[in-house]
Amino acid sequence: MRTDAAGGGAAEAAGEQLPLWPPHRVPGERGPPRATRIVERSPDPLQPDRYADQIDAPYLVVHAPARSNGRALLVIPGGGYQRVVIDKEGSELVPGWVDEAGYTLFVLRYRLPQAGRPVQAALADAQRALRLIRSQAAARGLEADTIAVMGFSAGGHVAARLATGYALDTYPAQDAIDRLSARPWRVVLGYPVIDMGAQAHAGSRQRLLGDHPDAGQVAQFSLQRQVHADMPPVLLLHAADDDVVTVDNSLLMAQALAAAGVEHELHVFAHGGHGFGMRTAAGSTTALWPQLAQRFLQASQENQP
Repeated sequence: MRTDAAGGGAAEAAGEQLPLWPPHRVPGERGPPRATRIVERSPDPLQPDRYADQIDAPYLVVHAPARSNGRALLVIPGGGYQRVVIDKEGSELVPGWVDEAGYTLFVLRYRLPQAGRPVQAALADAQRALRLIRSQAAARGLEADTIAVMGFSAGGHVAARLATGYALDTYPAQDAIDRLSARPWRVVLGYPVIDMGAQAHAGSRQRLLGDHPDAGQVAQFSLQRQVHADMPPVLLLHAADDDVVTVDNSLLMAQALAAAGVEHELHVFAHGGHGFGMRTAAGSTTALWPQLAQRFLQASQENQP
């Protein structure tokens, strides 16, 4: 295991680093920010497995294509609210999504729960990220009205919080960027943490809500209970044999979306386990998920409310 520390995540190397907040004005943070820590867990340099933590000054890693399709995608990797993974749900998207499909990826390094930090910090970072992307869309040659979000595992919980709570007042406005809408156009959720009750991923719940959350907290952060008719369309992707975040999380979300009349799709793959990201078995149906997601994101804007 190798550890590097660098302010703003410079040890990640590839990609433009884009701070979310004005310097020393991250809502809810006190004192100078620690350097973001990058940890490499893989002994194989051909298959890196990095993660980031100690994220006090959140930022985006931007991957821009040589030939853009005009679409921006906010990517929120998982990590159980303990870390933010870098590779299989982030950098490994680049060949297929950026170089081939032409998306501009904005990969979020969001704040993780810790003592004294607001429980809505990750949602605030996601809202700010969507607004920041929207503020820069014209200058980057991107469509401001078709900014989508894709989240995985606990990052799927953050993305679902954004999809349901884009209009929540989670932080005081910092500048003109915060007058922009934080509503994503479409939402892709890969093996997402959704429920904080009986089907919860215990580690994510404990880190986010503590050892003994009350019924109100469980309801507030069980996102199937926060679904409403004004949400953007949602694509859910899950493996039936996921033994970390049970597929019941996606099933509960799909049922709630159907009841609210929200456009959605649910794809349950027989195999894949948890956290497959871009590392799926060649020839498996699970390996088709990027094509399904891209088709979903290519839907005509004219058909949207």
